[in-house]
Amino acid sequence: MRLNDEERRIIVNLEYEKALSFLKQAESIAALDFWDAVANRLYYAVFHAVSALLVKDGYNVSTHKGTLVMFGQHYVKTGIFTADASSLYIKLQTMREKSDYNCVYVTTAEEMQPLFEPVREFIAKVGNLIKE
Repeated sequence: MRLNDEERRIIVNLEYEKALSFLKQAESIAALDFWDAVANRLYYAVFHAVSALLVKDGYNVSTHKGTLVMFGQHYVKTGIFTADASSLYIKLQTMREKSDYNCVYVTTAEEMQPLFEPVREFIAKVGNLIKE
């Protein structure tokens, strides 16, 4: 899909706002001790942040896996993001899939709480990059 500059700016902002909203939702859900839902919201916060970045830079992706691959190719291999950021994204994707689809997998506060700060930092970094 070809976007003009204004359409691109609008979509980038909407994706980034969704990332911030999902992070806020994860924080609220954590207070209720629903850690599977926290895994879902943290993953989608990162996914939408990456989607904002990809749209800003003109990349067209239509799948979750494609988004992850493009992130690695264009932002990790080039040094814009570290391998740790990629590992965080992969970890969240795996946790989200397991918690959403595997009835015996249960996430815990101990697993999820340490992920909040790296997710906040990831989203903040994307915010700085999309403002450039």
